Amino acid sequence: MSDAIQGLEPESFWRCFAAIAAIARPSGHEAKIGAFILDRARQLGLEGVQDDCGNIVVRKPASPGKERVAGICLQSHLDMVCEKNADKVHDFLNDPIELVRRDQVVTANGTTLGADNGVGVAASLALMEDRSLTHGPLEFLFTVEEETGLTGAKNLSPSLVQSRTLLNLDSEEEGALYIGCAGGKDTVGCWNYAAEAAAADAVALVVAVKGLRGGHSGLEIDKGLGNAIKLLNRALCGLSKIGGRVAGINGGNMRNAIPREATAQLYLPAAKLAEAEALVSELDLVFRAELGNVDPGVVLAMSRDDAGNGKVMDATVQEKLLKAISGLPSGVQRMSHDITGLVETSTNVSVISTSESGVILVTSQRSSSASRLEEVVESVESIFQLGGAVVEVSEGYPGWQPNVDSAILKLSLQCYRALYDRDAEVKAIHAGLECGIIGERIPGMDMISLGPNMEKVHSPEERVYIDSVVNFWNFLLEILKTAQ
Repeated sequence: MSDAIQGLEPESFWRCFAAIAAIARPSGHEAKIGAFILDRARQLGLEGVQDDCGNIVVRKPASPGKERVAGICLQSHLDMVCEKNADKVHDFLNDPIELVRRDQVVTANGTTLGADNGVGVAASLALMEDRSLTHGPLEFLFTVEEETGLTGAKNLSPSLVQSRTLLNLDSEEEGALYIGCAGGKDTVGCWNYAAEAAAADAVALVVAVKGLRGGHSGLEIDKGLGNAIKLLNRALCGLSKIGGRVAGINGGNMRNAIPREATAQLYLPAAKLAEAEALVSELDLVFRAELGNVDPGVVLAMSRDDAGNGKVMDATVQEKLLKAISGLPSGVQRMSHDITGLVETSTNVSVISTSESGVILVTSQRSSSASRLEEVVESVESIFQLGGAVVEVSEGYPGWQPNVDSAILKLSLQCYRALYDRDAEVKAIHAGLECGIIGERIPGMDMISLGPNMEKVHSPEERVYIDSVVNFWNFLLEILKTAQ
């Protein structure tokens, strides 16, 4: 057992959490963790079924005396966001996550922890294993590729799930019951060009933004965190005015994460080098002043590039690209008038990548209002088009409309008060939970979402609070025991 979880309670949960942390599970590569779950089901004598998409359902019969209770499905997703610090050597396709305990949290050594949604998977595995618990018929639904487009949920075979009550175990606030979520779409711009030769006397440089915290582009979009692509673009706009020619821009790697790092290669007339250094130094101070309270580690730096190939973007494409990035909104666009403190609509400049022939820029829009979602998507699409990009808008995913009369909500509220002598909060979330899609795939599903306290998911600072796991676990057991 990992030293990081030694002695932690509930023991069964943390043992399962460590077991899955040892299994590489990036989005699109869930075969290993899926095989592990099916094998564990077989060892326990439980029925395990997998659909063509890779989603898995494990069924556990009711404990004695609870056979006539309506079945409950506990749902989590198998994949995790794979982010690491620049100086961390880690192969997410093969290497285990290194668990670390710091005071009252469990985190990882330089990488994302995978508590999103390893917490849900571990809870389900622990419930599968424990024969001493009191519960009705249970189904454990494990979906795939949630982080890259909710693919598993979108392709879920409705016949795979028999229950009509679902507990989604993918929330990040203990004592909160989520009954609604935002819908979302991705809007992608692509610029194709024929590369040109850089001037013979130009100096090859690398400009980089690093040190940002990053985070979930839904849950933490209202925190004012720095966006590495937007910040880098401010520097590139200034450098282009003194003759800088961009060779490539790369930053971010997940559509649903605020980018922490971004790098550009460019060529600059040697005579302008001192001016460029002064510009970068000044902007570095500006960024530190702007973000000092939320992203104090931000750094803008420029250095010589020994790996340059002497090719730069078409000048017209460069100008249109930089102006488009400048014009793109990124952050909160509108707060909810119905739920205090809830972000209604947002957009995030997520990922930019450059190849020899073009640039692709991925943005992500979210909203709990279908009409506002279309509005912000159209705004981003228009900016891309004005900037000369070829635009593609994803099919997206639906929001989850709250149901305050939900039977499982009422039961859960009663259980929480009975356990902790206080009321659980009923909330909606500015993120894309699978509940919205599952509700479309399986009409009549009664759902809530719950989880322990987690922070900084989708970043190497991701952490889960130990004490909150105890509360989350006991609450889960109480719901299953009390359900009639």
